[in-house]
Amino acid sequence: AAVTLEVKSTPAGVLLRADEAQHSCWFGAWLAQNPAATNLGLMALERATSVAEALSLAPAVGIPHQNVVIGDEQGHIGWTIYGRIPEDTGPTRARGGAPWTTVADHPRIVDPPLGRIWTANARVASDDHQLRLIGGDVAALGAQYDLGARAGQIRDDLLALQGNITPADMLRIQLDDRAVFLARWRTLLLGLLDEQALHDHPRRAQLRRLIEGWNARASVDSVGYRLVRAYHERTRQAVWDMLLAGLGLEAEQGAAPPAQFEGPLWQLVTAQPLHLLAKSYPGWPQFLRAQVDATIAELLASCPELAHCTWGAHNLVQIRHPLSRVLPWLASFLDMPTLELPGDHDMPRVQDGVIFSASERFAVSPGHEEQGYLHLPGGQSGHPLSPYYRAGFMQWARGEPLPFLPGPAEHTLILSPN
Repeated sequence: AAVTLEVKSTPAGVLLRADEAQHSCWFGAWLAQNPAATNLGLMALERATSVAEALSLAPAVGIPHQNVVIGDEQGHIGWTIYGRIPEDTGPTRARGGAPWTTVADHPRIVDPPLGRIWTANARVASDDHQLRLIGGDVAALGAQYDLGARAGQIRDDLLALQGNITPADMLRIQLDDRAVFLARWRTLLLGLLDEQALHDHPRRAQLRRLIEGWNARASVDSVGYRLVRAYHERTRQAVWDMLLAGLGLEAEQGAAPPAQFEGPLWQLVTAQPLHLLAKSYPGWPQFLRAQVDATIAELLASCPELAHCTWGAHNLVQIRHPLSRVLPWLASFLDMPTLELPGDHDMPRVQDGVIFSASERFAVSPGHEEQGYLHLPGGQSGHPLSPYYRAGFMQWARGEPLPFLPGPAEHTLILSPN
């Protein structure tokens, strides 16, 4: 049956929520609804011959905002955002009417002193004005950028490269699954699970032994990585919910804390201020150990034993055809194989289960195209029975380089006029 959706709009935007008790309303406006925000200006990039030319196009390119990194034959490198940005940095910026940024003030970085540029969905600019242009009134809260852990690991990997850098060096970085981000959480856990905390708690003792022996990687066979990661996720959510409860705010069902909460979270679990702890706990150690027990219970709900809780069993890639959801008996023909994969969200080898993964990997050095590689999680053909439907998927999953250049032609399609 037809369902009527009532939408209320005002000059301030679409009404999203009204709180009569607080006499407050929340309105939403979308920049894409402004006709001037969309155009074909991106096509001018085809004629750009230098970093300076490519960056100068950015303010007038009307596409959804994208990080862009450019290099040219003179050795210059630069970063900017392609997509129109209003100069208004307040809550009304998406409603239109404000002028757009120009070449003079559009966010950009050119030839940084380190000689490296990295993005990884994280904040790139450090200039306060540029951050306000990008993030508007939520710039101080992280502007919905991803946490910088993956970007930081990529940065360190790039800075470690010396001499002539090749595409093979880039692939090694893209396949880096070292658990740099969670290392401090492992140290925190080992400190919490001291002799007193382990007394009469065999499950805690087993968890401690398993995380002591981790291989410091998000590998498919790593039990320690999964345990530390699960504890981090559980503690992050518990602290977030505790803070909301203390403020008298109701947590949204299924809503995870924002990515930038990691910084305040680490301050809380290390400084352990008592005035921010729920009254039901005598101290932060008791709260944090309670999260250990909750983590163990959650893991045992999906694993028969903690020792069998490998990261690969949790980190499955499932690339499914839209039709296989309604025609499950065709799934074996339509879907890519379900595999356990290494990697995680906050590291260069980005692979966060079914949520987030590398849509492609490639590197090519102009003039040395034969050294380049290209990874895609599937082939060029849309026909499930074609040998090219799944071509390249297993190499993408295993991190095995595939040539960037095409091989010999195997088939030819001739279009003849009638």
